[in-house]
Amino acid sequence: MSGLVVDTQACIGCRKCVRACGGTAGIVVENRKARVTATCTMCGTCVGVCPVGALSIEKDEGAGSQDLSSYRDIWVFAQVDGDVVAPVTFELLGKARELAAQRARCGSPCDVVALLPCGPLASSPVCGDGEGSGAAALVAGGADAVIRCRDELLAAPDARRMASWVCELARSRRPEIVLFGATGFGRELAPMVAAELRTGLTADCTVLAIDETTGMLQQTRPAFGGNLMATIVCPGHRPQMATVRPGVMAAAVPDPTRPGTVEDVALPAGSPVRAAEALEVLRRIPRDDAASITDAERLVVVGRGIGSKKALPLMRRLCELLGAGLGCSRPLVESGWLEYRHQVGQTGVSVSPKLLISVGVSGAIQHLAGIGGAQTVIAINTDPDAPIFGVSQYSVVGDCNEVVRELVSQLEAERD
Repeated sequence: MSGLVVDTQACIGCRKCVRACGGTAGIVVENRKARVTATCTMCGTCVGVCPVGALSIEKDEGAGSQDLSSYRDIWVFAQVDGDVVAPVTFELLGKARELAAQRARCGSPCDVVALLPCGPLASSPVCGDGEGSGAAALVAGGADAVIRCRDELLAAPDARRMASWVCELARSRRPEIVLFGATGFGRELAPMVAAELRTGLTADCTVLAIDETTGMLQQTRPAFGGNLMATIVCPGHRPQMATVRPGVMAAAVPDPTRPGTVEDVALPAGSPVRAAEALEVLRRIPRDDAASITDAERLVVVGRGIGSKKALPLMRRLCELLGAGLGCSRPLVESGWLEYRHQVGQTGVSVSPKLLISVGVSGAIQHLAGIGGAQTVIAINTDPDAPIFGVSQYSVVGDCNEVVRELVSQLEAERD
């Protein structure tokens, strides 16, 4: 079994490994001996700082010996929310098409395949056939093929059963890449699949690309508290797996004329899905869609540069005149000016509006990670060197409150 190993005979309990772990409690010291916990990510940082060489990372025999040439295609897990396919699925399909084009330039053409688990045909429109069905929407959104399973066992968002189904398919069909949306459900499902298939998983990616020299998937995500961007690869195992937060990637324009195939697969009597322990649903709480800013086409995002909470009514007026949602940077939530549901960035939500007006936001890397999908960014800031100007199409250097006040005045005049 692979993992971090402690030589208890050599360990002196100096706690240098604990300090190197950075507060994630992947390793602790008890009774003057180091002990590995379940939160260890095997990053290896503690191994390098141990003064007596008591720590090491062991790999399974045969690790990295997979026949990687037998893996092909890019899979996208299509999450079903009620009677619709979750929007993040179409964002992933748009990116998957780009990745497939890159793979083709490497001389390894592949298909984009969507996995669609749903209940029986009569249980939801998304499970139907023809125009308006989930399968048709996935093909129009970029899938070359859809693998669909219509079974009562997959009608509910049960991560254990879904993971068994995805793993069963992956073992027999051997996809090269599998992508999941980093939704609440996707973040539960993807690690289960990765653990079962004994492969890597990069969470909350903001950039995905194919290295045209090696053909490997380059998975980029914020690291070390968002202070830098790390590009991760999985050279020795397949499939390569990643989750992507909603709003980070751009969905392709749907094309109802796109050709594609739909394959219905059944769950055989001996399927692991049937043996998986069912999730007990105690109650369902409807989602407050009105509270979400992820789907807003126009968005005003405010930061500390607005000066004080007293400026918020002015910003809300701008939102009202533009028909926009209101977002904010992390410091405003920490100061209690706005609720967490307004927070945009690595630790908030990712957004992809057609228009984003950034008001008094400097543009820390954690924040920029959440607005990468915005089509047009207008930034207002007093600092001409603010990082936000590096991603904006239109830049205004000046007092943000004065600029917004003048903008509101002009918009109100147009209404009169």
